[in-house]
Amino acid sequence: KGLMTLVDEARQNELIKLMEDHLVGSKRASGGSACNSIIAASYFGAKTFYSCKVANDENGIFFRDDSKAAGVTTQSGELPEGTTGKCLVMITPDAERTMNTFLGISETLDESQLDTAAISQSQYVYLEGYLVTSPSGKQAAIKARQIAEEHNIKTSLSLSDPGMVQFFADGLKEMIGDKVDLIFCNQDEALGWTKTENIEQAAEEMKKSARTFAITLGKDGALVFDGETMTR
Repeated sequence: KGLMTLVDEARQNELIKLMEDHLVGSKRASGGSACNSIIAASYFGAKTFYSCKVANDENGIFFRDDSKAAGVTTQSGELPEGTTGKCLVMITPDAERTMNTFLGISETLDESQLDTAAISQSQYVYLEGYLVTSPSGKQAAIKARQIAEEHNIKTSLSLSDPGMVQFFADGLKEMIGDKVDLIFCNQDEALGWTKTENIEQAAEEMKKSARTFAITLGKDGALVFDGETMTR
């Protein structure tokens, strides 16, 4: 509960079938960790570009069109053949979201999905921590950060999930490099990343990885460091 589990398409379909009598509130939407953030930024008035990989199938076409409707620009050109990745998100009454994700073609995202011109014209480049699970995706994230740094563009990263921190810490360190400008994480991710026992210690250690950061604390709000002042 509360975590993301990678599954194959057969397992995902099995779960959907088991819940077919309980899907009265279900709906389909383009999404994903970074995609949700980019769409939100677009709704707040930001000009956005999203690097991703979906296939030329029903879900891929839906994703492309839904993102465009939200004002988000993505790569141009024909969609490749394959199966678009899908995430089954189950939300419990306590607002926890439990996810079962079939990566599909998104698992093969690589540097060819990057747009150097879009990166060089940005104020921020935002990297999704989940990319660490894919060798080519991780390398694409590292390359995006390097392009951003070459053009003096600020860099940001989400730790994404406690499981990413627990099992892929070395890969996340590669994605971060010396230091990024901004890290987003929740309390569990912060404690796991810094290997500390309380949020105050975690915040101090987090300064080694990011110039600024925001640690969400559930019902207690968030702990934010703006580079000088810590605010809770």
